[in-house]
Amino acid sequence: MPFGLFNIHKPAGPTSHQIVAGVRQGLEIRRVGHAGTLDPLAEGVLVVAVGQATRLTEYLLSSDKEYIAEVTLGIQTDSYDAEGVVLSRQPVPAGLDHQSVDVALDQFRGEISQVPPVYSSIKIRGKTAHSRARSGEHIILQPRPATIYLLELLAVDLPIIRLRIECSSGTYIRSIANDLGKALGCGGMLTGLIRAASGQFRLEDSIPWHVLVDSFERNMWQGHLISARRVFSDWPAVELDEASVMAIANGMPISRSDVQDRLGCAYTSDGSMVAILQGKLESGLWYPVKVFKHNID
Repeated sequence: MPFGLFNIHKPAGPTSHQIVAGVRQGLEIRRVGHAGTLDPLAEGVLVVAVGQATRLTEYLLSSDKEYIAEVTLGIQTDSYDAEGVVLSRQPVPAGLDHQSVDVALDQFRGEISQVPPVYSSIKIRGKTAHSRARSGEHIILQPRPATIYLLELLAVDLPIIRLRIECSSGTYIRSIANDLGKALGCGGMLTGLIRAASGQFRLEDSIPWHVLVDSFERNMWQGHLISARRVFSDWPAVELDEASVMAIANGMPISRSDVQDRLGCAYTSDGSMVAILQGKLESGLWYPVKVFKHNID
């Protein structure tokens, strides 16, 4: 059973779910998941985990992100992007230039509060907001905090502007496009989005989706699978002997001199990840949090 992650360059068009389904079909396994969705409009880094490595995605979802965004001013839609229903069209203010747009962007830098689009995957009583909105429900979402580490105005070619954004996980770029349009008095929508990075996964290192599909067909995908050890290389690595592997496999803590008060990864002598551990310095023990028994058998 494969155990690892793909850094996929998702093209604009397919949903993240369709990419996951394609990996599932290509590998002929059921256990496949992604570490952070991309809208159909968007392209760029989509991290897909296979096998028991899907249990690692929770540690990747909170990673910071980097985007290149294209915003078209003068149009506001219900989804905050070009795929939605147009709510209004207004002329772009005369005299709007690079400096005035950059001044307006100041309110979106640093710690901000933003209302997510109603057409989002946020769950409301067990059902996504976008499915409720499409069924005709009136949805009101509460503001959520986000951190914008960098918001750079790359180009102004009215009515289009281009931005580079480095932000915390959970930031809605569509909301920035919509809110910026409001701030400029003319409305705005997202018309293009590239995820340039998700944590340590970068676009320049990604595998184009069509290339990965071809590798599935030729059974040559193995070289594109990224090991979990590489992904978690900045976590403490706990090398286990055979007795410790068996203890961890049975849910028992192990006593070690290298314990830290943080999460770490346990590996067999051949480098296979067998568990996520929680260290407790006071007790001198590493406790198993997630055990990957497939890598032990």
